[in-house]
Amino acid sequence: MPTSLVPQTTDFTLDVLGRYVCNGLDEALASTDTAAHADARPFDLIVLGGGSFGAVLASHLFFNDTSRAHRILVLEAGPFALPEHTQNLPPQLNPGEVWGVPWNSDSPQMWNQRFPGLAFCPGGRSLFWGGWSPYFIDSELAGWPKAVRDDLTAGGYLDTAAEQIGTAQTNDFVYGPLHDALKKRLYDGLRTRPTGTPTALVGNRGTPMTASQPKAQLLRELDAPLAVQSASPRPGFFPFNKFNGIQLLIRAARLAQAEAEQSAVGGSAERDVKKRLMLVDRAKVIRLERQGGRITRVVTNQGTVDVPASGHVFLALGTVESTRLALAALPNQHGLIGRNLMAHLRSNVTIRLPRASLGTALAGIKELAVSALFVKGVHTHTDGSPGHFHLQITASGVGALGTDSEAELFKKIPDIDTLDRFRDLTDEWLVVTLRGIGEMTGDRTSPDPLNRIALDHLGPQGPYDYGQPRALVRLEADDPADPVRRNMALWDALDRATDEVALLLANGGPIQYLGRGGWQDIPPATEARRDILSSTHHESGTLWMGEDPASSVTDIWGRLHESDNLHAVGPSTLPTIGSPNPMLSGVALTRRTADHVVPPPQPSAPEDGFRPLFDGTDRTFNLWRSVGGGTFALVDGAIVSQPGGGELGLLYYTRQNFSDFVLRLQLRTSTVADNSGVFVRFRDPKRRVPDRNDPTRLIPYNNQHWVAVDTGFEIQIDETASPDGQDQHRTGAVYGIPIPVGQAYQRPAPLVPGQWTDYEIEVRGNTYTVRLNGTQTSLFTNTDTWRGRAATADPASGFLGLQAHTGMVAFRNIRIKEL
Repeated sequence: MPTSLVPQTTDFTLDVLGRYVCNGLDEALASTDTAAHADARPFDLIVLGGGSFGAVLASHLFFNDTSRAHRILVLEAGPFALPEHTQNLPPQLNPGEVWGVPWNSDSPQMWNQRFPGLAFCPGGRSLFWGGWSPYFIDSELAGWPKAVRDDLTAGGYLDTAAEQIGTAQTNDFVYGPLHDALKKRLYDGLRTRPTGTPTALVGNRGTPMTASQPKAQLLRELDAPLAVQSASPRPGFFPFNKFNGIQLLIRAARLAQAEAEQSAVGGSAERDVKKRLMLVDRAKVIRLERQGGRITRVVTNQGTVDVPASGHVFLALGTVESTRLALAALPNQHGLIGRNLMAHLRSNVTIRLPRASLGTALAGIKELAVSALFVKGVHTHTDGSPGHFHLQITASGVGALGTDSEAELFKKIPDIDTLDRFRDLTDEWLVVTLRGIGEMTGDRTSPDPLNRIALDHLGPQGPYDYGQPRALVRLEADDPADPVRRNMALWDALDRATDEVALLLANGGPIQYLGRGGWQDIPPATEARRDILSSTHHESGTLWMGEDPASSVTDIWGRLHESDNLHAVGPSTLPTIGSPNPMLSGVALTRRTADHVVPPPQPSAPEDGFRPLFDGTDRTFNLWRSVGGGTFALVDGAIVSQPGGGELGLLYYTRQNFSDFVLRLQLRTSTVADNSGVFVRFRDPKRRVPDRNDPTRLIPYNNQHWVAVDTGFEIQIDETASPDGQDQHRTGAVYGIPIPVGQAYQRPAPLVPGQWTDYEIEVRGNTYTVRLNGTQTSLFTNTDTWRGRAATADPASGFLGLQAHTGMVAFRNIRIKEL
């Protein structure tokens, strides 16, 4: 069934958002059909997965491509479900329907059968992510390629990623007497810890609390790195609430649509041809087809997408599904794909303290509100290697029966009725939850490591999912192949640190622990505090990056070593996971890959004395305005005329008008029959034109293109010299000026369709000189005092413009030197 052109109505909703953001695959493929549209282009950047990192990648590619040289196709398996993070919505609205587990497990451990799986919808897991995003410290990046480490740290990619997800600034929305009291108590306790312990407890940036930095800086390192931008990034901008990828996709998709509407002539099909980004949902990627080192086709449940010779394909489906596709598509010569599977070790301890134990700091305060604090841990293993973890500490004042310290931090909608209820509370207890997150160590060397992803060729029901084998996942903590038993040793250190910090917060006062039977006086047992390994969405590492193809799966940019055009983004490329949520590292590496594949163009400097009017980017393209019929599009660094509607069109430079100048540009025709021109020294098309015979009478124009025709001069582009074949209508002539009486004209070499030609127009006083490829074609002296006036003689005149007439004539590298 073809995709509906209008929003569809269900029993409850009108699907405006889905229709305005997404396309059907039929629409996407039709937009590449050159038989139906001569200017159709293929999608050369194909992003598989529209979740957390696919959204970051697609939007960054889109905004990097300021010359509009590429088309981006995002294929997402799930339907458009939510336009916003679930924590920004009422807590009862948390759609479990989007979650699914498209893989199997061959592990005897029960948790391998209880993966949360993937969120099948645009935005993916980022719509459900809780928001903690700590920073990396140097030792967590020690096993990474040096070039990548340098880019992430000194190169600023981690800082930029933190800014994008909203953790670059202090979370000043968490404040108040409770927060201040707990932070001071934690700071004082960490400073007085005995030295020489194998586990260091430090701030978010790795600074020991005994360091010589100012106290204020150390206290800031204890603030929670929540992915919520609490201050506006610039005047006039609202701050972000919870970061999520769907907002990036919505913005890029709507900007792509707006560009298309401005650039295309015709209906929805013609606009689709001009769309640089399309998001296709409900498009499950089944397999990739390969010829040699290139991925040549993407096969989905809706149809196939051919990858052009210059195209790139990006695995952004999540670690497990990206690994499945890589295993199925590539030779895996070294057997590395799927090894090094890592997740996070997690423990949770909840304590409560009587409010009286916090002393006079909270005297007179009825409602204790919230606090969110953070401590990073570095444990030294018996072989001297470090292991990393962190503690996420949330605290809230509650009544006698309260047990949830995060309720006020994450789950409130700030309506006035809720605020009124909080004013009436009298908190009796302070409930604190300490959530520990520790890194796993992956195994890259064993031929069949304990933690790995493989293909399930031998499933009990044969091949799965459209005839293809599912991924087969095994994830366990205690790896007997590791003589140090790093995973379990780190988990034990994490739990000891949790208990220590709990006592620091109690400061020698009474403390109770939440156990399975209620509140108790001793810490919970190991099995009662530890989460199953698959309880988070942090699978990573199986397509890790490195410099040597024999010891890594992807290169330092995320391209798989065994492919020329297949890339991976997100946590799958991490060499080591560290303790931070992989959102920060995944976003940083994804943006870095985008910058490598589609670097922002660097326009060449014009000749001495010249300055650019159009340098191939949308920044300078936006300085031009279209009037009349047809339109103009920025395509691959060139302005391309788009005739249509039976009316001629004009694109003119709005920033300035000119008097004497040398104008240089390049032009390209698509066929011999193309017709266009360059207009010079015409009046402002947006203003009425004085009558030639009665200057007090102002003439309005229905088609403002004709203002340029009547009040300026057109330097012609037309190999057929229509309508009559006379040279005064031919390329390189001043249009309509008789030859040889009005202008001296010499025919240039014929324009070659598809080939760029240098065009130069020099205007000095009333003398016009035209040159093609350095050869003079016309010399003309204007004797008409009413048209072709310089800006110095008439402030409303002296404008420059391009014509949309017949065919798709392209212009680029437009620069000027004023004389």
